[in-house]
Amino acid sequence: MDEKTVYWNHDTGSINLIEQTALPADYRTVNCKTIERLAEAIRRLEVRGAPALGVAGAFGVALSASLHDDSNMDSFLRLVREDAEYLNSTRPTAVNLSWGINRVYESIKDSSSPKEAAEIALHEAESIAAEDEMMCRKIGETGAKFLPEECTVLTHCNAGALACYTWGTALGVIRSAVEAGKNVSVISCETRPLNQGSRLTAWELSRDNIPVKTITDSCAAFLMKRGEIDAVVVGADRITHDAVFNKIGTYMHAVCAKHHDIPFYVAAPTSTFDAKLSEKDVVIEERDRSELAKCGERLLIPDSVDVLNYAFDSTPVELVSAIFTEKGAIRAPYSVKEILQLKVSI
Repeated sequence: MDEKTVYWNHDTGSINLIEQTALPADYRTVNCKTIERLAEAIRRLEVRGAPALGVAGAFGVALSASLHDDSNMDSFLRLVREDAEYLNSTRPTAVNLSWGINRVYESIKDSSSPKEAAEIALHEAESIAAEDEMMCRKIGETGAKFLPEECTVLTHCNAGALACYTWGTALGVIRSAVEAGKNVSVISCETRPLNQGSRLTAWELSRDNIPVKTITDSCAAFLMKRGEIDAVVVGADRITHDAVFNKIGTYMHAVCAKHHDIPFYVAAPTSTFDAKLSEKDVVIEERDRSELAKCGERLLIPDSVDVLNYAFDSTPVELVSAIFTEKGAIRAPYSVKEILQLKVSI
């Protein structure tokens, strides 16, 4: 898949992104000309996936800077900071969003004028996007070496090109393995309740002619027991020193993989690593009841019944066989601070 998930439209001076809630039935892009529209796109999961959110957040600061470049410098920085904080509040669990936002904001603080800051912000955001593509390629190369010449890989949610600027993390590993000549097929969990696995992952892989079958989330352990899965590869929204945070259901797959002696791999750029927090400190996003209670207009749960709709769970690093990054493969125990300081492959 060669399309860019989220990018700067130089003709309109705004942000274009693939509208992922419309897939697979309808492929279209939307144009975000305001911070409010971008925030809505992030909340509604029109753009989602940790690396893609990092790029979206970076372009969001660039957009804010372009909208306020006629202010004096003090007012400009205050207004951009307010927009940055607003964007950062849209998704609390994925660390890449705040990482992309903060990196671009920090790059403009010493600018001599708002117009210069707007130019610097856009340059920095586009650098982040280009780096994301490079990192995904390197992640793919690293992870592909761990997959057998012929294998079936289970993946959960969507950690593909749609979750990044392009190429993908978990699906980047699969794409790189196929590119290297390996015979890889994929089992894609549907990933309830928003079905990112069936709607997005299956759509991506089928477009690339990579064999894929979609299953219910609860079918994975059964297939592991039957010996029909050789490896699990997932993405991540945040990685602390003690846990990997990813789409709800990931922990279940990790436990089952451990029981059946199947390698469980995580693919993520080092921008997903969090050196400040531990597992217990991370806020797990809870999403709207309607995502579980309704399918279209059909009621699935009685109105009197409450739901727990956690968007993410945490997997202890002891269950992770390896984490594939642009700096190489990492295994627990590890120091996040040391990983972030590395400049070369591990």
